[in-house]
Amino acid sequence: MKQYQNTLYVTTQNAYLSKEGEAVVVSVEREVRLRVPLHTLGSIVCFGQVSCSPWLMEACAERDVALSFLSEQGHFLARVQGPVSGNVLLRRAQYRRADDEGGSAAVARAILAAKFANSRTVLQRALRDRPDGAGAADLQAAVVRLERLQGELSPDLALESLRGMEGDAAKTYFSVFDRLITTQKEEFFRGRSRRPPLDNLNAMLSFVYTLLAHDASGALQAVGLDPQVGFLHRERPGRPSLALDLMEEFRPFLADRLVLSLINLRQVQGRGFARSESGAVTMSDATRKEVLVAYQKRKQEEIVHPFLGEKTTVGLLVHLQALLLARFVRGDLDGYPPFVWK
Repeated sequence: MKQYQNTLYVTTQNAYLSKEGEAVVVSVEREVRLRVPLHTLGSIVCFGQVSCSPWLMEACAERDVALSFLSEQGHFLARVQGPVSGNVLLRRAQYRRADDEGGSAAVARAILAAKFANSRTVLQRALRDRPDGAGAADLQAAVVRLERLQGELSPDLALESLRGMEGDAAKTYFSVFDRLITTQKEEFFRGRSRRPPLDNLNAMLSFVYTLLAHDASGALQAVGLDPQVGFLHRERPGRPSLALDLMEEFRPFLADRLVLSLINLRQVQGRGFARSESGAVTMSDATRKEVLVAYQKRKQEEIVHPFLGEKTTVGLLVHLQALLLARFVRGDLDGYPPFVWK
């Protein structure tokens, strides 16, 4: 079983990362701020003006430590990757399935079934906590709508129809998302927006989705799949389509619940955000670090995998799903078993 390993997030501007023996050294203005044993890391994520020595890049590539560079606001910029590993027969099977609309639709249908179910569970838990609260009727109606959409995921649906249903489900889910915010609602929510995020909530969601996409890409590469070639999301230059497929199952369970918890528990507050002249909202350094710490803590929590029946950590779930997807693509499983939160 793969062991959970930490992710090193570097947010200090003008930091320099280098390799010293078997450790990653983080320096700022030639002053050493941190040393971390390389073998304890699964990935390194650098935000903004952060640079790395070529020797550290080489070591990360050799040891499968994902090294990614993001803008200060969390927009993906680049990823350092060593020689492509994995079974070439597995990737050829992946490409064949991706080129076959029926084969792609089968995987997309399983992914959407899990996404709809997990979205419904998020809303149902809110209803259980506040059965007579404001917006309970709207939440119940959304739960019913998501359940109906899940029941309509028939095997004969084409990819375009599945994508249309995904859009319908997302619209239903986010139409009641503000009901899940119990504190600071006026400071955080104006409606779902993406590029750029136009309120504090969407800035946090976009940021955590980026972290989740990074983890999904690394998990897929680790099992030998190509993160660029997806089934639900089609190929587009520079887009990790299969990673976006894989993370759909985890958006409600991991990303959305984490963001809601941070807001409702007042671990992040409205003053930790700033609005640019274009209207885009960005997080302060302190808020970004608060989110990163909470994300790492969440990944260390334990859970029993619903399909495998094994105890694991939340951080390893995406790796286990990548492994199950690889087994399905190889033909070892009759169908892809997505992650369904219970």
